[in-house]
Amino acid sequence: MNLRAAAERLGLSPERMERMLGRVVRDSDWPTPRLLRFDKAVSGIEAGTVVFEEDEIVYGYPKIRRAMMLSPAIKRCFPDGVLVEEKMNGHNVRVASVDGRIIALTRGGFICPYSTEVANDQIPPEIFKDNPDLVLCGEMAGPKNPYVPKEVYPIESMDFYLFDVSRKGRRDMDGSSRTHALAEEYGIRSVPLFGKFGLDEAAGEIKEIVMDLGARGREGVVIKDPENQKSPIKYTSSESNCKDLEFAFRYYNDYGQDFFFSRVVREGFQAAEWSDGEDEFIERCFRLGKSMLGPMRETVEAKIAGEPIVQEVEIMVKDLQTAADFEEHFRRMGVRALFDPPLSCPGGHLVKIKRLVMSTNDKTESVIEGQLW
Repeated sequence: MNLRAAAERLGLSPERMERMLGRVVRDSDWPTPRLLRFDKAVSGIEAGTVVFEEDEIVYGYPKIRRAMMLSPAIKRCFPDGVLVEEKMNGHNVRVASVDGRIIALTRGGFICPYSTEVANDQIPPEIFKDNPDLVLCGEMAGPKNPYVPKEVYPIESMDFYLFDVSRKGRRDMDGSSRTHALAEEYGIRSVPLFGKFGLDEAAGEIKEIVMDLGARGREGVVIKDPENQKSPIKYTSSESNCKDLEFAFRYYNDYGQDFFFSRVVREGFQAAEWSDGEDEFIERCFRLGKSMLGPMRETVEAKIAGEPIVQEVEIMVKDLQTAADFEEHFRRMGVRALFDPPLSCPGGHLVKIKRLVMSTNDKTESVIEGQLW
């Protein structure tokens, strides 16, 4: 790979690129194609940015900032109306064609074999023949998602939902209108679009949308500028915040304190802005408290009973090689997991996976044996 050419395209000096190699920038040749991956953000280059052999660059997907107080945030961030899309709960991928092959990159810039198989199955290759520089940004969601398994969508395994479109070598996005038009043109699923709202009505309409999504166990919304001139923002439901806490407290010693704290703070701002009545506020408090104490108690009780603390997930693959490659992918990412033998079933092969949660295992065991905190 020509480091000098790659550095120039990224706006970096060749000397700085050399210094970052092996520290911030990682060289990877598995799975093919070979690439350079930015593990951290540097000089305005997003984490997850990838450079391929022919100096093709797929920039990392930009972080979307969060609204805590919905109405003031909308009026502060957008000059006119807004478009509102569903924020689906899965894992973020960027799909592109490299050397004639469709690949799916995770947010961190890894080529995920499982996501790549799904992308090849669900995205027509014609879209890249017609638009070779296209980068499809979307969410992989469903119950057979090994990163974020969710059963709240009408999905049997794991599906790709388009939410943004970019181009190789570009940081900007094409905007919501172009994204949904492209999805319709090529028959690709896209995230639900709830509509366009004026600034005065937006907060009230979005509140109703988010409450409905929350009641169905879904995550929230992404709010976008119809003219694609302003950065989008996101807003999540109380139920989603609590589901995150329920999951994280089950593995309490494997998550940073900011993960827990930020979600509790969201609940406080939402309760205040939405003017919860006494009954609604008590219900919110109960939901929040139970989401933390319930899974924590179950984890301790399981360890007292001598059971290991594991996260059980599943994948559904069409090709057995994908399962083997995904196991290697986990190993290279440092994820400790046990893969059961594949089970043949209609539509492919089911693989059950136990992700080992070592820090929570060890901490819980030591505490129940009498170690002080």
